[in-house]
Amino acid sequence: MAGRYVIALDQGTTSSRAMLVDAEGRIRGCVQRPFPQIYPHPGWVEHDPADLLSSQLGALTELLLSQNVDPADVDSIGITNQRETTLVWDRETGEPVGNAIVWQCRRTAPLVERVCGDPTVAEAIRAKTGLIPDPYFSASKIAWILDWIPGARERAERGELAFGTVDSWLIWKLTYGAVHATDMTNASRTMLYDIHGLRWDPWLLDQFGIPASMMPDVRPSAADYGVTANPGLAQGIPIRGVAGDQQAALFGQRCWEAGDAKSTYGTGCFLLMNTGHAACDSAHGLLTTIAASAPQMEGVDYALEGSVFMAGALMQWLRDEMGLLDDVADSDALARSVPDTEGVYVVPAFTGLGAPWWDADARGAIYGLTRGAGRAHVVRAALEALAYQAYDLVEAMEEDAGVSMTSLRVDGGASRNDFLMQFQADLLGRPVRRPRDAEATALGAAYLAGLATGFWPDLDAVRALPACVEDFTPQEGFARDALLAGWRDAVARTRTA
Repeated sequence: MAGRYVIALDQGTTSSRAMLVDAEGRIRGCVQRPFPQIYPHPGWVEHDPADLLSSQLGALTELLLSQNVDPADVDSIGITNQRETTLVWDRETGEPVGNAIVWQCRRTAPLVERVCGDPTVAEAIRAKTGLIPDPYFSASKIAWILDWIPGARERAERGELAFGTVDSWLIWKLTYGAVHATDMTNASRTMLYDIHGLRWDPWLLDQFGIPASMMPDVRPSAADYGVTANPGLAQGIPIRGVAGDQQAALFGQRCWEAGDAKSTYGTGCFLLMNTGHAACDSAHGLLTTIAASAPQMEGVDYALEGSVFMAGALMQWLRDEMGLLDDVADSDALARSVPDTEGVYVVPAFTGLGAPWWDADARGAIYGLTRGAGRAHVVRAALEALAYQAYDLVEAMEEDAGVSMTSLRVDGGASRNDFLMQFQADLLGRPVRRPRDAEATALGAAYLAGLATGFWPDLDAVRALPACVEDFTPQEGFARDALLAGWRDAVARTRTA
């Protein structure tokens, strides 16, 4: 082995983390740094690119120092990132033209409607990209920046500006501007990448008025992304793994065969099923996307994905805005303090409804409030809402793929909530499997980097790493049908169409 460790950089929606992973797949150290969220207008969400960078580089530096790691002992770095979030910067100076537009932001809804209002265009976009036209994806965010940042379009047309999702921004800065690249998983989330032809599509770029010169090179998830060269960092560490956070989690959960599925309960909730080399079409509003692949895998793997926009963010809202929780971790005990929600349902459509509904104009609501409803009922209803949304995705995915999941693998911060995991198992009627730690996203990035360098020689070596899994088994007598009927009624009341 070239080094004793692989480092995973996990750049998320609310914090940046750096993790030290050893040859046994154990996380030996972790540093996390939060950064501010920016809400300039209702429905708008931004990040300062400097915050993204400083929090991530700071976490990396602190990890090396706190764990007393010699950079010579680091085999490689793997990067995983919040997807769709869009940055544009000057190629010469490396300065961004403005704040990053976050994946949650809905400001570009009118632009998407204008470009994709023609059903023929919308269907062509879906056929090429596997995505349903929506402000969620990067294409309309780039177009908005070019249209609204003074001088941006002219500079882009002169070849002076670069676009990237967060992985590209970090790679550019880590390599000191030597590499402008992304991987297939992130490219497949832009609504500009042909997932069948594996290229930036000229017709898609033209639809959104985006110069091809802005686009990064697209590489496999386990590949050469240069070496660290930023003056503030240890020099020469190879960057060899890149994947969007959900595909990284799918890989980290070892979902390498068709039919394997996982659900990540992070800021949002994302359920992905590996469909192998087949790009499975969805009749239920799910997305077809590219899965991360190791060098030892032949060809490109695809996945079906369903997205819930508000998961952990819903619990943060209960804590920060409503004052119903002092700490999100308190939600487990509070939910258990009452036998049920007394008919209260929370539909967390703060930024619209994702799959399988895709209603961008829907907004959050609480139904069924009575005089007897209290804090515990609302908190329990919010946790149950996460499970209901995941159930809807599983149901749709099974029908699309024509397979039945025997179990669901879970990860992400909210998967540590035992009440939620048990309720999820009861609702699905099958086991929910939680790994010994919930860091599948970071581990996926580490595995990709280590497989690219030979730190782990092949998939069998990763498969043989210790895996302690806790199963939540469905309980008898669970009133699934009645609860689901109440949920579906609440969603129907929330939808705008």
